Amino acid sequence: MIHQYKLNGYNIVLDVYSGSVHCVDDLAYDVISMFESSGREEIVRVLSEKYKDAPDIDENEISDCIDDVEELKANGKLFTPDKYENLAFDFKKRGTVIKALCLHIAHTCNLNCEYCFASQGKYHGERALMSSEVGRRAIDFLIENSGSRVNLEVDFFGGEPLMNFDVVKDIVAYARSIEKQHNKNFRFTLTTNGMLIDDDVIEFANRECHNVVLSLDGRREIHDNLRKTVNGKGSYDIIVPKFQELVKRREGRGYYVRGTYTHNNTDFTNDIFHMADLGFTELSMEPVVCAPDDPYALTKEDLPVLFEQYELLAKEMLKREQEGRPITFYHYMIDLTGGPCIYKRITGCGSGTEYMAVTPWGDLYPCHQFVGDDKYRLGDIWNGVVNTDIQNEFKLCNAYARPGCKDCWARLYCSGGCAANAYHATGSITGVYEYGCELFKKRMECAIMMKVSVGC
Repeated sequence: MIHQYKLNGYNIVLDVYSGSVHCVDDLAYDVISMFESSGREEIVRVLSEKYKDAPDIDENEISDCIDDVEELKANGKLFTPDKYENLAFDFKKRGTVIKALCLHIAHTCNLNCEYCFASQGKYHGERALMSSEVGRRAIDFLIENSGSRVNLEVDFFGGEPLMNFDVVKDIVAYARSIEKQHNKNFRFTLTTNGMLIDDDVIEFANRECHNVVLSLDGRREIHDNLRKTVNGKGSYDIIVPKFQELVKRREGRGYYVRGTYTHNNTDFTNDIFHMADLGFTELSMEPVVCAPDDPYALTKEDLPVLFEQYELLAKEMLKREQEGRPITFYHYMIDLTGGPCIYKRITGCGSGTEYMAVTPWGDLYPCHQFVGDDKYRLGDIWNGVVNTDIQNEFKLCNAYARPGCKDCWARLYCSGGCAANAYHATGSITGVYEYGCELFKKRMECAIMMKVSVGC
């Protein structure tokens, strides 16, 4: 499978199954586009007419270009066949170990964000705080089910986890006290809205957390429109100085500022650049996922604008890199030479198999976006996974399990997409959230273009 596109002055050709990326001239771009559907004589005839006024292109040049394409194909760099399809469904036989848990430390929040998928942290249930007993047992459960894997990940999530900060500290202390005897290394992530950040939180996070995720939607008016305190006031002026101090004392490492854009700010690059101007260089901006009738829901008419925004962002990032003031955008972080193994590229995040969410009561779910849906309760941290039918569904949830992904060039980059988004959009974890797919493909085109710009 081949994907061809033009962006920022580059002619880019992606060979999907080898992962090869080619930056080519106009002639080679046209030859490749005709290569599989036309014979040599037809290609020469058509392109000779197209380039009849080009002084450097004649029939010999076109024929030589066809030879070059044939050589690339012979070397497995173009028109590579799909050698992975028959492997995909063997993954149901593969034994899995759990490598990461998302601990729902607090099913409550001190903000009242309108677009919150977690129903302001309650997950459509009762407000609750995880106890130290449950948290410690979750650590034991992870160790017991991690096999020989050494590096284990634990995310402190909510709601707002800092509303249960003492338990966060206790869980980390407990994990640190036993990790060496089990030959494990815990890497902790804290996701916070920032309202309760103080010196104690900063010192703890910078000592213990491998990563800190800071929630900020960008410009004050955009952020405050949907991310309000419980009394209806905006939170921007409270959290921005706290985030700046945390990042300063963290020396700019191991964090990212994560925003959500909606129909209200389809010009979201202005929010990204605003956050960069505040001193934040590690950035993420996610499209809102919500009911289509919500007033801030993204619409079909927004798509062309969003595509332009992603292209604008990529071009501006290249410019800033040249000027010595680079920023990192999470969705443009791809490795074209030593990226994830093919198993990871097919199966994705590992939700329900390698990664699970733990509620304040110790219940297990495939990920945080399934919490509260009893159909997807896997079990608990004392008895383990008992709903093996659901887990087996997730074992088969990969880039080849979704009929809608069959002809998509991007499936080995997105692994078929987010199971939760697919479920909420279609009612099936093997469905396709088409809107999200369109945005993902544009992001990948931009990310690949940025890599091409370095070597082309």
